[in-house]
Amino acid sequence: MDTSPLTASAFDAPAILLSGPVDHDMYRDFRRQLDAIDGRALVVVELTTLGGDPEVARMMGEDIRFKSGLMTDRRFVFLGKAAIYSAGTTFMSFFARPNRFLTRGTRLMVHERKLDKQVVLNGPLTTCIASVKAALHEIECSIEIQNEGFANLVAGSRVSLDEVLRRAPENWYIEAAEAQELGLIEGIL
Repeated sequence: MDTSPLTASAFDAPAILLSGPVDHDMYRDFRRQLDAIDGRALVVVELTTLGGDPEVARMMGEDIRFKSGLMTDRRFVFLGKAAIYSAGTTFMSFFARPNRFLTRGTRLMVHERKLDKQVVLNGPLTTCIASVKAALHEIECSIEIQNEGFANLVAGSRVSLDEVLRRAPENWYIEAAEAQELGLIEGIL
């Protein structure tokens, strides 16, 4: 993988520009731009977001992971601008740490996944047990997926998974300079 230093001029004309909520509309726009990258050796993905759907962020991230493996002659680089919250940070975690950059003053925000669900217990007792177990399994699986993302985020950094797990419930905001100092990103523009 090419990890040679990049100058600000490398980020002048990003191949993929995304802003707004991480949702299915963003995913369609992302795929349209990703499919049109032509022969670029450096593919800069620029993002500004206040968050959104973590599963859409994972889909976009898996597309980056897949293309990076398929197109080994290309370097996929993340550029976060202004705000990279929640699902945006999840998306960033799919980029290799040497390929993560933020603009000056950008904030990352890391938090636990949220759940808004009511479990209705109504009917035969065995059905009630099945409903409770299904909700518990959904929560457990979501925690596993969340923690996989946290592990991707901190891989190669000076931040432990335990620290993320400790700070995420309170919405951990990380300014660009601190993110670089912690080794979560490669550089600041």
